[in-house]
Amino acid sequence: MVSIYNSLLILGRGIGQVMFQNNALSGLLMLIGIFLGSWQMGILAVCGNIVSTLTAYFSGYERNDIREGIYGFNGTLVGIAYGVFMILSVESLILLIITSAFSTWIAYLFSRQHLLSGFTAPFILAVWGMLGVCTWFIPDLLLVSDTITDTTQNIDYFQALCLGIGQVMFQGNTILAGLFFFVGILVNSFPNSLYTILGTLLPIPVAIILGMDTESINAGLMGYNGVLCAIALGGTDWKSCIWAMGAVILSTILQIIGMKLGITTLTAPFVVSVWIVIMIQKMIRK
Repeated sequence: MVSIYNSLLILGRGIGQVMFQNNALSGLLMLIGIFLGSWQMGILAVCGNIVSTLTAYFSGYERNDIREGIYGFNGTLVGIAYGVFMILSVESLILLIITSAFSTWIAYLFSRQHLLSGFTAPFILAVWGMLGVCTWFIPDLLLVSDTITDTTQNIDYFQALCLGIGQVMFQGNTILAGLFFFVGILVNSFPNSLYTILGTLLPIPVAIILGMDTESINAGLMGYNGVLCAIALGGTDWKSCIWAMGAVILSTILQIIGMKLGITTLTAPFVVSVWIVIMIQKMIRK
């Protein structure tokens, strides 16, 4: 039987793995950041994590992967997404359980092939499926999207940095969430913390060149995919840094295209960009 202490470690790692940090302390700091942004989302993050992890456990998946939080991070994102897109009710909580479990099964399917890593694709596919079902059959459960109302004309780089990090887990209301996320990364990996800054700030000039509005930049909507790209591909040599920068720029372009088309992009620009870079790397090696 798994002890309470080990269960908490698995929970913490599952949250930390959202940003590639296999560290329970990192996950705890990130969870605190989520609660600072919204206590409801904090609870939903924990619920999604628990459901997805238990799904993996009762499905008989690899125990070591479960211990390292591999099956928890997509469920964490699913749980938070419910606080963003849906009215809290008994029906939506039932859907949260189903969607979190579904994300675990998709993650397992990705683990069965070795061509591309799943990253947050299970979360994306599960939430897109949920949004599609609700749009067609139970639209009353969906929240009306908020419109950005910030009228600031100048770019606030510190705000864009903090919110860009925070938006990885939908935390765009307070810079404290992004700061706690950053510290969570820093305590586990100093190089990853540097790539976090790179991945958040590099999209800003790209967005300016492509004519994006200041409000979206200051809200961190340009940077969160870049954060994940930079950490996923960043290494200790210059080549990996260049690859990471290329993925960050590509993810920014894809994010802008998605926003222009009215697509709920989630972290799809990150996943697609890293997949493209990985495939290019494999072609070069061959």
